[in-house]
Amino acid sequence: MRELVVLVTLACFASAQHQALIDYLERRLLAIEDRISLWHEQTTRYASELRELKQQMVSQLENLDKEKETLRMNVDSVGTRVDRVERELDYLETQNGAQPCVDVDDKLIEQQVTQVKDKQKAKYSKLSDCRDMISSIKAMKIVKRAGGPKGMWTKDTSRGTGNVYIFNGTDEDTIHEFASLQDLSRSLGMSLSKQLKLPSAWKGTGHVVYNNHVYYISQVEEVMVVKYDMKNNLVVDSAVFPVQDYVPVFGLTPETMMDLAVDEEGLWAIYATRQNERHISLAKMDASSLDIEQMWDTNCPKENAEAAFVICGTLYVLYNSKQPGRSRIQCVFDVNDMVTNEDAPLIYFPKRYGAHSSLKYNPQERLLYAWDDGYQILYKLVMKKKLEV
Repeated sequence: MRELVVLVTLACFASAQHQALIDYLERRLLAIEDRISLWHEQTTRYASELRELKQQMVSQLENLDKEKETLRMNVDSVGTRVDRVERELDYLETQNGAQPCVDVDDKLIEQQVTQVKDKQKAKYSKLSDCRDMISSIKAMKIVKRAGGPKGMWTKDTSRGTGNVYIFNGTDEDTIHEFASLQDLSRSLGMSLSKQLKLPSAWKGTGHVVYNNHVYYISQVEEVMVVKYDMKNNLVVDSAVFPVQDYVPVFGLTPETMMDLAVDEEGLWAIYATRQNERHISLAKMDASSLDIEQMWDTNCPKENAEAAFVICGTLYVLYNSKQPGRSRIQCVFDVNDMVTNEDAPLIYFPKRYGAHSSLKYNPQERLLYAWDDGYQILYKLVMKKKLEV
């Protein structure tokens, strides 16, 4: 009997433990279900928030596209208005004309009288029958951007060769020679060039290549013109320019003490001195011996002068402002008195990047080779005949 009681007691105790375990498991399952339900709610809320955020971003992107299109239309409108204003300014400049580039005072009048007398005594003897002068600029072509802000580029001005020469900088001694204009255009920097090292550094941007020779300015104590034979790689002549107290020839290009130029008549030197500090002077040189054949004091001021070149014995001086704008030919001087400032048209150069550091005329091609803030530019000229005055 006792054993039966023990068995019944043990059975009741086991049943109670089993029920307790089932209750515990049920509570744990309910807790897990609650957590799963909470996770589903949070996931649903996060998904909803993400959808709303996506819709907001899509809406904002659409608004940004609309604003971008509106801004583009406004910029195009502003560009059109600026072009219209530039055309109107060009028209007004053409109609109103330029400020006179001659400072009229008693001293200058006396100087001009003396110049007239000197010219009557020694009239310039032309070497060619060239009677052309600039009428307008027909076209501008940007060839390349190779080099620093200031430099000079050209071809041999006496021959029809295609070689192109780059003088990069204002105080260097290495010329970069390209076989053609096409090689320069497709060259990565100076990679396609042949280097030609000069025996001394050039100063400024006033060099020329003429008849297979480089004529450049070397300055240590005095201004010297050096003639270098590129074929034989040697200096064949040099001469100290017979003028004292030099000053930079162009007010806006102070690195250039003297600018050499070539036209149909041959080699010229453009310079300035303290004695005639306010104006530019011109000299005709013998390209063979570097002798000075004749000299003139012009009425072209050096203040705000940017560059100059010579065509058929006529000096053309470009002017600009210290904040670079549009260059213009505002003063001319003809050694044969065939052109005056009143006869010469006021010519504005096309809008560019900065300011000209050099301009070189090629009489074979009737082109101007310009260096503008590292860009190599060609200007095609329209000519007309000079008239006797």
